[in-house]
Amino acid sequence: MAIAGGNITLDPTEGMDKITQTEKVTSPYFSDGTVTLGGDNLKSASLTDTNEDYFFGIAHNDTLTTEEFNVAFGSTNGHGGAKDDTKSKTEAIYKQYANLLLAPTEVTGGFHISNQGSAGVLTTAGTKDTEIFVLTARRSNMKDRLNKGTFTIALSGSTSDAGKLDEFLGTGSAILKLTDDSKTTDPTATPVGDRFNIVSGALGTVHNAATSHSFGFFYPDQGIVVLSAAELSASIPGREVGSDDTVVFASASQDGFGFITSSGTNTNQALRMVNCLRAGGSANTGLTFRDEEDQVSAQYFCRIKSGQMNFSNNPTFVSGSLNELRQSTMKGNPTTFITAVQLYNAAGDMVAVGNLSTPLKKNFTSEATIKVKLTY
Repeated sequence: MAIAGGNITLDPTEGMDKITQTEKVTSPYFSDGTVTLGGDNLKSASLTDTNEDYFFGIAHNDTLTTEEFNVAFGSTNGHGGAKDDTKSKTEAIYKQYANLLLAPTEVTGGFHISNQGSAGVLTTAGTKDTEIFVLTARRSNMKDRLNKGTFTIALSGSTSDAGKLDEFLGTGSAILKLTDDSKTTDPTATPVGDRFNIVSGALGTVHNAATSHSFGFFYPDQGIVVLSAAELSASIPGREVGSDDTVVFASASQDGFGFITSSGTNTNQALRMVNCLRAGGSANTGLTFRDEEDQVSAQYFCRIKSGQMNFSNNPTFVSGSLNELRQSTMKGNPTTFITAVQLYNAAGDMVAVGNLSTPLKKNFTSEATIKVKLTY
């Protein structure tokens, strides 16, 4: 029941009757409420043939129509892509991500991931990575951003013709786990937010720093991971390196990153990433991610002084034609019980209601402060 004289004007100045705080909250990334999509459950999502010229979806095998990530292959040389007019679609993919993620002065130069002498792949500082694999998160899953320092990309495949998909700890096979270095390295500022290096490790724990071996870049605000195809193929080349065959999902012979160097035909090179994410089964391969969201909380301090909120317009509060207090014990010191607080904006519209867990006794001999917290 409303209280007579119950309007109290709050001072919205920050630090007076209002305090605003922002808190980063993380939760499992995947649609089923888990943090990991294991290799056994990972499938290529259902896409139209047109989309598969550019990217493939990654989904849980129980919900193939729900894409958790997209994976694409880009090449400045147009390798492994069908031509659209005069340009290969893999070239278009590379330029798309370069324009999105790099500064305008860096777009022409492309991505420089493997320029730190790692693994003997690209040893000349400033050498461009001409081929990349790109993982892109689903916007509704990642919320504000992907959570840094908590993810693992676990890959497996063959390092030689002797490798077998079911013998990951034997000769000719490899397991490669990747994470970001946000726990040990300051970010690099870019036009699209902070950027971190992708290095060997798991759940933010770095095994080899980027100064010795860098595999890619992580853009948490964009939900994008860019990986060097040269670095991946050096670690897990696969059994049919440079094969001109079109890559097939879950193919036992296409279990590596040794991409082809021909162009003009779509050979589904992005599926190499999907195959290596699932090849080792859930015990060895898959994706582990968490999302991150900025939750803003506004705390309003409703201060009730001794002379306020001591009367009610409830008809049972008074009696008779003179509206005398019904309870004689209240004469001289009427008592009310506050059960809720309603917040109104400047236009008089009610914007929030806070209900107290227990009624709050109020009279002329008491004061109270009720804190109302709004989170959005």
